[in-house]
Amino acid sequence: MIKTIIIDDEQHCIDAILKLSSNYPDVFDITGTFNSVEAGLEAVKTHQPDLVFLDIKIKNQTGFDFLKQLTNINFNVVFTTAFETYAVEAFRFSALDYLLKPIDKDDFHETVLKLKNVVETSILKNKIDVLLHNLKVENALKRISIATSDGYVFVEVSDIYYCQADINYTHIYTKSGDKITTSKTLKIFEKLLLNNHFFRIHNSYLVNLFYVTKYTKGKGGYVTMKDKTNIDVSIRRKDAFMKKFIRLS
Repeated sequence: MIKTIIIDDEQHCIDAILKLSSNYPDVFDITGTFNSVEAGLEAVKTHQPDLVFLDIKIKNQTGFDFLKQLTNINFNVVFTTAFETYAVEAFRFSALDYLLKPIDKDDFHETVLKLKNVVETSILKNKIDVLLHNLKVENALKRISIATSDGYVFVEVSDIYYCQADINYTHIYTKSGDKITTSKTLKIFEKLLLNNHFFRIHNSYLVNLFYVTKYTKGKGGYVTMKDKTNIDVSIRRKDAFMKKFIRLS
């Protein structure tokens, strides 16, 4: 059982989480609900929860104000938010769990499946730092959290040269010469980086167009990256790639 509290200033949102969580009586032990940052801080001391469902906007404060006042965060957080567009993208980049209001039953179920796995709370602060960085300015350089076999790596999106698929793994090559391997598929990174000048030129490669230094003609042709790596362009993706590459140049 996961000892859980809910911090939200809207009763109907609290009720929605209570109703959804009641479908998982073997997972959640909800010990209290609270409608202010101050009450939430007292609740953490009293209840010592394993999990907090935390609203982003709480009256005239935020969930971040709540977290900043804690010297030690030894519980997991699932943010609940009505934010859309780039703000939701910021959550995805940070690898923090969030639920978009009104909360969808299937989304809640996915969150439950994640919570059943052991999560390392010591890196929560790093993830929150990534989120806050990405929320500062809509068009700011994004920072991304990448799950690896021994933890998380936090890198600037602008430092990524290209991503290479390896069955159900992805290798990420960076400006500093690092190779980061994650169990996330290339398709996930393609979706995540779609609006950041990345393009999937081949089934196995997603490239940062800013680091393509040359295109060499051929049946599909190939690109040369800034680190001198040559990567084939698939025939069926060639035209779309050329249009995007020329527009960016």
